[in-house]
Amino acid sequence: MDLPDVKQLVEVGMSHRYAQAHGWVVNAVSGWLSAYYMEDARFRVRRRDHEPDTGLYVWVCEIEGAMPIMRMLKRLQADIPPFQIHERKGGGAQGSRYIIDVPQGSSEHA
Repeated sequence: MDLPDVKQLVEVGMSHRYAQAHGWVVNAVSGWLSAYYMEDARFRVRRRDHEPDTGLYVWVCEIEGAMPIMRMLKRLQADIPPFQIHERKGGGAQGSRYIIDVPQGSSEHA
């Protein structure tokens, strides 16, 4: 049963090496994610963090119901350089994390 009022947190992250390879993408993704609610009202960005120990840039987002997060990430692929997604499923109160990274086999590096 799909409950549209159920909200969950998901994290969209970006690896340090992807951000280093494409210096402009952190700000571009911030703006893109912040504006995505206009396309899908079930999506909101709650905050953006930088994890100094891992170098990850992380956007903590809230989604309602069964919003297809992978569809949103495919839309994002049209606007930034090629990437691959590493998905980590969360359990309990911890939501899933989707990490944008340099495509495997790519010559891009920091």
